[in-house]
Amino acid sequence: MHLDVLDLRNFYYRTQLGRAAQKAVRDRVLALWPAGQSEMAGLTVAGFGFAVPLLRPYLETARRVIGLMPAGQGVMPWPVGLPNVSVLCEETHWPLETGMVDRLIVLHGLETSDHAGALMAEAWRVLGPGGRALFIVPNRAGLWAPREGTPFGYGRPYTLGQLDTQARAAGFMPERHAAALYIPPSHRRFWLRSAPMWERMGQRVSGLLAAGVVILEVSKQVQAPRRGGLGEAVRRPLRVLEGQPRPKAEPI
Repeated sequence: MHLDVLDLRNFYYRTQLGRAAQKAVRDRVLALWPAGQSEMAGLTVAGFGFAVPLLRPYLETARRVIGLMPAGQGVMPWPVGLPNVSVLCEETHWPLETGMVDRLIVLHGLETSDHAGALMAEAWRVLGPGGRALFIVPNRAGLWAPREGTPFGYGRPYTLGQLDTQARAAGFMPERHAAALYIPPSHRRFWLRSAPMWERMGQRVSGLLAAGVVILEVSKQVQAPRRGGLGEAVRRPLRVLEGQPRPKAEPI
């Protein structure tokens, strides 16, 4: 069951803990996908769930940015002060043409879905050949998943292995993984002020062990169709002349 869009908005934009979480996750996304002109020019970037806090860096450089929000969650206008790019949609039927997305970010979409397999299949459909997606989910072994006071405490948390298996079942090719959110889900000033230090330390020392979220990057690889037609015809020569006497070589 999806969280309400107002609860998500209030957490990410109106609490210090939510802003700290937004920065920690966004920094890891930008480390994987830099938002420079050379990396994003001409690309279509989409997000599903409540991924809009992570999409802002791409507004200036990507050709198109789209924020997809499931009907069970609700939708809000985004970004503030700019033309709206957020769209309400069914979680397994997105209003996008097949293969039109180059980069896709899923945040608060997979773990709260009752149809995770179908959602993955829809993500595969909208990605173009060679397109990439980031699935960001609560870490089952982390400190955030057991706490219901944040959006990461709802839905089904994942291990990296579980997420990898589900992505492969949908036809994706896992490429890289990362993690973020090493501070406890606490509103105390000490943790909030020292959040950047804990993120740096967690990346060097802890890896996935204490991280609040797991991030898996996948790609869509489309196999070239097998060649038939002429090749098959050559392997099966015409039999039109069967039954006709074969010419014999005459001595010169």
